[in-house]
Amino acid sequence: MSTVKNPVQSEKRRDFIFSEEHDELRESMTRWVLSELAPNADAWEETGFPDSVFERAGELGYIGLCLPEEWGGQGGDYFYSLVRAEALSHARSGGLCLGVSVQTDMVLPPVEHFGTDEQKERYLRPGIEGKKIACLGITEPGAGSDVAAIRTTMRPEGDHYVVNGTKTFITNGARADFILLLGKTDPSAGHRGISTLIVDMDSPGVTVSGTLKKMGMHASDTAEIVFEDVVVPAANLLGEEGKGFYQISWQLQGERLVGAAMAVAGAERVFEQTLEYARTREAFGAPLGDLQTVRHRMALLAAKIEACKQLTYSTAWRVENGEYAVRETSMAKMLATEMACEVADACIQIHGGYGYTAEYGIERAYRDMRLYRIGGGANEVMLEVIGKSYGL
Repeated sequence: MSTVKNPVQSEKRRDFIFSEEHDELRESMTRWVLSELAPNADAWEETGFPDSVFERAGELGYIGLCLPEEWGGQGGDYFYSLVRAEALSHARSGGLCLGVSVQTDMVLPPVEHFGTDEQKERYLRPGIEGKKIACLGITEPGAGSDVAAIRTTMRPEGDHYVVNGTKTFITNGARADFILLLGKTDPSAGHRGISTLIVDMDSPGVTVSGTLKKMGMHASDTAEIVFEDVVVPAANLLGEEGKGFYQISWQLQGERLVGAAMAVAGAERVFEQTLEYARTREAFGAPLGDLQTVRHRMALLAAKIEACKQLTYSTAWRVENGEYAVRETSMAKMLATEMACEVADACIQIHGGYGYTAEYGIERAYRDMRLYRIGGGANEVMLEVIGKSYGL
């Protein structure tokens, strides 16, 4: 005779894409984050997180989780990238999560995928070790999600390129040792004239013209960088000349999917904190969570978080199994980031006046999460990508 099991919501659940090894890493990395990073979250809002975080993460093997052992990585599958994003969310610092993800998910994978052995030795290996910090140079004052509109030039001259232009909103830009820079080697060829160079930030003519004050992500530096007649060896060309647009289009899929994972994980942390608050805060003689309006709001938020998580996980499964899942990645990024902002806003409301103060950290999450709807391609661009994928 078959039996019906009673649900035990407190039981640890296994998600279909993760193995015991993934879960063990999540637990060990979360312990590190809670012990070494989270206690500094408030201070780093004022000072920015230190460069030593990269070296410590490299020492522990957390930067190269999905990168080949040949270059110092751990050779893990793509799912380890999601595990890392989820563990880092416990730092309570969106700026730290963003700064680290630029290194782990936005710059080093293209260097590994398209770079020469010499480039990997000079940039990938020390990047995995956390001894060289990277940034990504796409956005310009007049070109954001419209990558083809960039104006930075990379004029070929014999065995080198001469670079001129300005990049802005560059995370890690003030601290980076090198930048993965997008520019035009042939301005007359449209997007087919775009190439990618690896540029050392201490090259003559590279200037960090200023760091930007922002609504959120205060723990990470965001710079404007000027390039004036910067001479870059031709050996620093990533892949082939004229292939930069396609390289960055490939790179953006990883950036968007990890952005979805970061948004989901951030929303979970805020939800968990608010759930505890609703259980312990009394209003009208009973816990706040006893109010039907609060209970139903939390239930709806939980459902939306879970839906976005499962979409992110299933898309990651597609990627790990060889699909170029642009449509699903765009959907996951768009829905997860919209959801994260909704969750943060609702959690402020449930906290009432306390949610608006810095003491509880909810307002920080609200400010930090707002960037997710812009970075990696604005959500309006995601809708355009999705619509066109259906032939519209």
